Amino acid sequence: MIRTFRNAFTRRAVLLGGVVVAMGVAGLTQVNAQDTTRLVIGTTADVVNFNPLVGNSRSDVWVTNLMYPRLMQMTAAGSKDPYVATDWGYSEDGKSAWLEIRNDLTWSDDTPFTADDIVFTITAIVTEKIGVTAGLVPAFVSAKAVSPTRVEFELSRPDSAFLSNIGFWMPIVPKHAFPEIGSVASFANDSNWVSAGPFQLTTVEVGQRYVLEASDNYPLVEAGRATIDEVEFRVFPDVNAQALALRAGDLDVIANALPAPIARTLQGQPGITVEKAPSLGWSHVLYNMKREQLANVLVRRALAHSVDYAAIRAIAMQGLAETTNSSVISPVLSYWADPTITEYTFDPAKAKELLTEAGYVDANGDGFFDDLDLSLLYEQSAADVANWAQIMKDSAAQSGIKISLVGLERNTYLARGREKDFDIYAGNWAVMEEPAAYLGLAYRTDGFINYASISDPQLEAYIDEAQAATTPEAVKVPVQAAAKLIHDQVYDNVLYYQTFQFAFNSDRWEGLVMQPSDLLSLVNPLSLASVKPKD
Repeated sequence: MIRTFRNAFTRRAVLLGGVVVAMGVAGLTQVNAQDTTRLVIGTTADVVNFNPLVGNSRSDVWVTNLMYPRLMQMTAAGSKDPYVATDWGYSEDGKSAWLEIRNDLTWSDDTPFTADDIVFTITAIVTEKIGVTAGLVPAFVSAKAVSPTRVEFELSRPDSAFLSNIGFWMPIVPKHAFPEIGSVASFANDSNWVSAGPFQLTTVEVGQRYVLEASDNYPLVEAGRATIDEVEFRVFPDVNAQALALRAGDLDVIANALPAPIARTLQGQPGITVEKAPSLGWSHVLYNMKREQLANVLVRRALAHSVDYAAIRAIAMQGLAETTNSSVISPVLSYWADPTITEYTFDPAKAKELLTEAGYVDANGDGFFDDLDLSLLYEQSAADVANWAQIMKDSAAQSGIKISLVGLERNTYLARGREKDFDIYAGNWAVMEEPAAYLGLAYRTDGFINYASISDPQLEAYIDEAQAATTPEAVKVPVQAAAKLIHDQVYDNVLYYQTFQFAFNSDRWEGLVMQPSDLLSLVNPLSLASVKPKD
């Protein structure tokens, strides 16, 4: 076999995906006379999609993750550990793959969770081109359940990232409770939920809260079910409001990553613990290639030289950020990162030279180049981004570039990004751990998250080569070539990767499990199934 995994599934294997967080002294949230234990988690946005194959926002993922299991766990290094899947591998020629799953999972209506659910899920995703996962499996041809616990896949070509991509990025949905293939993407899934996760959604109050009750059977934790009875995601206007609620004892966990100033106000507070999680993603700005000015690489390079990167990391991020060397492959991914790529310099004089070369002038002498008024779109509730957006505006002005800031509510902001309705898009990706896979998602002409409308045949050739390779050594060369091309053409301007901080009530709870990124953090399924009131 090219690659095979023969890991006996044990509780230890599950826990490899995270670090258990220990906590403090007594008390728990009580919601009725039967002393039901409820963990209250703060979020800044409503759920938009209850269909886990369609949902793309953090709130969507946090809630649906608790009902629709993934096959593998993510480790701090970006590798995958067993979870629902216990064993997997490829054929010698790399054109077929297989995986084995546990035999003791059931859906909440007592229907067994089987290989048929996996076949249904991936077939629906590919047939209907649903979500991010569809872009991660370009080599998929077909899947077959050869037993209740074994799935075999036919691939059109070798794809070294296929199994790890579906292992983490493909939540499994119940074949018997979803519509026939052809109607899965349009299925709202907004009532009568069937869960194979640790919890099942029971109450939705838009703009207020989402309550999930513990499932009777969840063998992925030692107790066989979640220790607590309920989880409530409560909607707050921003992270500041969440911090106040946590200090007042009205909130147990803040799901959103904390801006550094807020984290500092919570550190050392009685009964509150601030924990750190590594990032597997990065923050960046995209330049919309559909805009005439931004289609010119000289303008994009001028913009890249108009960012005060050091100030963003030191001031907006309070030192909790590191350079990626302006590369779309973070140094965290040490095997893949290219050490020869260097960060764009903050050089307003160079930026002005580039804009002059591109034909721009300041005819009226107001200090700004004419016909170069740009807007920068960002999420207003993301305090870190809001802070560095202002720094970016100010530093661009030194280069004679006028930028106006457009801060929007999260779901409107996400919609504008998907619709490519922006000049400059400020944001972040939570998890970018498999370069051969995410390069295709973000930088192919038809990539699912190619918000900047990039279309470069040479770049696609590098991505094709990387995705078809069958060994890490063969993947590395085209992956690094793609990253260098993206850097040189300024198709993406990566500002930093960060260390995330999260806060929780350490007087009340113990047993939370930290996992990497702000997508998983303390609110991942294993963590919420393991947390319990402190005795």
